[in-house]
Amino acid sequence: MSTPFSLPVREQPLILATRNPGKVRELADALRRFGFDVRPLPDDFPEIEETGTTFEQNALLKAHAVADTLGLPALADDSGLEVDALNGAPGVYSARYGLDIPALPGENDDARNNRKLLAALAGVPHPRTGRFRCCMALARPGRPDLTVHGVWEGHIADAPSGGNGFGYDPLFFDPELGRISAELTREEKNARSHRGKALRLLLGALEKERTGGGAGTPA
Repeated sequence: MSTPFSLPVREQPLILATRNPGKVRELADALRRFGFDVRPLPDDFPEIEETGTTFEQNALLKAHAVADTLGLPALADDSGLEVDALNGAPGVYSARYGLDIPALPGENDDARNNRKLLAALAGVPHPRTGRFRCCMALARPGRPDLTVHGVWEGHIADAPSGGNGFGYDPLFFDPELGRISAELTREEKNARSHRGKALRLLLGALEKERTGGGAGTPA
């Protein structure tokens, strides 16, 4: 029975189409356990402009930019935070949401994004509901694309807390766990997160292909 690729799965290279070290950490271990030879994006690969208006468009754009150029399977995700009180913002602009305001001394982009978000929510009563949303896209030369989606519902806290994770993790409160995302271990976060859910769906779809269940895009 054929596999999704021309080589045995254990030998398959897979490029992670991201330079975000937090995303690489969250994805690489599970993909290696599945049998991929996970490789980083080459240092000299040009910056990929995210021109899509949805998470799925951006994920596919990035995955194809890498796969079509290098001739290897490439996995990309586009993800962000949607806040109900802000009509879904920052959404697809999550990574660059706060870049239009001056940075404070020693402040990185994540901290600036979080600071702008808290300012936008000043005076908004609790619960300030929102969600992390992720679309993950696998582009493979000569094979159908795979896209999957994951969602993590929660609330936006009043102030940053915790030292783990990245992005908006210090402000994202999981009401079922009663903890902030940045307070979770990597294993705890992967079990709950939008990206962890999407990754499990992706690996399930690949396993279905591997065992002859056919290709397609999971709902």
